[in-house]
Amino acid sequence: MVFRSHMDKALDQARAAAGRGEVPVGAVIVDPFGAVVAAAGNRTRELHDPTAHAEILAIRDACAAAGSERLTGHDLYVTLEPCAMCAAAIAAARIARVYYGASDPKSGGVAHGARVFSHSQAHHVPEVYDGIGAVEAERLLRDFFAEKRG
Repeated sequence: MVFRSHMDKALDQARAAAGRGEVPVGAVIVDPFGAVVAAAGNRTRELHDPTAHAEILAIRDACAAAGSERLTGHDLYVTLEPCAMCAAAIAAARIARVYYGASDPKSGGVAHGARVFSHSQAHHVPEVYDGIGAVEAERLLRDFFAEKRG
């Protein structure tokens, strides 16, 4: 199978999140055959739920579609480095590969901060690829927060 990035769809979800006044983070989950099975953007404010990050919402939808709590062989595309909570959910769901755009030195949980997948307690460690669509993901975040401050 030839690699095909689905980061464009995750970026669409991030733009939609920004349009709702949410931090612009989007996520897409792709099954082992390359079909998108879930897509979500942040909804923490809308749902009054601090766990309603794009990754968590996409994992919930993908698990419901699969009829399983495991997403073995699935890929996750997310526009921002997952936080520690999302990284733990990714490990619990047994997602095979994580592709993320922008790094998050402040709240990241993969390459920064908690580095969840580096701990011996991590039940599963996915392959991780960073920098996919990073320029656009960073621009969305920078513009969103500049507008909030402005």
